[in-house]
Formats: sequence, structure tokens, C-alpha cells
Amino acid sequence: MNRRTLFRLAGAVSVATLIAACVPAPKEPDIIDIAASNPDFSTLVAAVKAAGLVETLKGDGPFTVFAPTNAAFAALPKGTVENLLKPENKDQLVKVLTYHVVPGAVTSDQLAGKRLNVATVQGQTVHIDGRNGVKVNRSRVTTADIAASNGVIHVIDRVLLPK
Repeated sequence: MNRRTLFRLAGAVSVATLIAACVPAPKEPDIIDIAASNPDFSTLVAAVKAAGLVETLKGDGPFTVFAPTNAAFAALPKGTVENLLKPENKDQLVKVLTYHVVPGAVTSDQLAGKRLNVATVQGQTVHIDGRNGVKVNRSRVTTADIAASNGVIHVIDRVLLPK
């Protein structure tokens, strides 16, 4: 290879490296992205949208979200979800949803073997029992430690209702 070809090759590699450095790296999904991509959370995502909490849960966090599935919402008394989704009940919906969120990223290994009361974003506490799996109040964590760019999601089998 002659010098001229070598310099052209080096120049082309430099330009390609510079262009690659300018392309933004793919962003890890946040809590909302993960929930929205899972059909088992369609009711939760609809509720978060109705409550106006999407931007909050896309924020920096970190947050720990105890995320009820569609089946958990369906187990509530008939008409509860529909009633909560009405615009005039937005404050109550926000109260219920923020009761599912704890500041900070808390993983199941941090809860293992412990019993504690943890303050939620809503202001009240939830009781967490990590001695045999993880329970939050009367709900059970069915899938733990779904990592998001701004926190962690734990799937639960019941909707948590504040007092």
C-alpha cells in the first residue's frame, strides 16, 4: 500500500469515527416506555395518562414503581377503574397512582428478609415484607427488578389503595 492510499484510508476512518460520535446513542427505556410496551400494563398506562403523570414518570427519578397489571385493575369492584378515569376524579386517581411510587430505585435484593414501612410519593406509607418473596401491603410482587433508565418496576398482583 502506498502512502497516499494509507493517508486516504486513515482520513476515511477519522471521518467515520467523527460521524459516529455525533450520532446520539440509543436511550434506554424509561418507566413509561417499558409500561407502554407491555400489553399487561395498558390500564395502568391509561390511568397514568388520565392523571397527567406521564412527564413525571419520564423524569430523571429515580423511582420505584409497584405496577399493577390489567388483571389487578380488573379485580377491583365493578366500575372502580371507570370512575377513577373520569376527569372530575383526577385528584383521586393521582392519589392512587402516586401511592404506587416510592422515591429512589429499590431492588428486591434490598428488600429481601426485611419488613419495613416505606413512604410513597403520595405521602402515606406502604408496608413491605421481603421475608418470603416480596409483598407490598396485601399485594405480591410477581415480577421484580425490571430496570428502567429512571428507576425500577416491580409488577404486583393487586392495586394498592391509600387509606
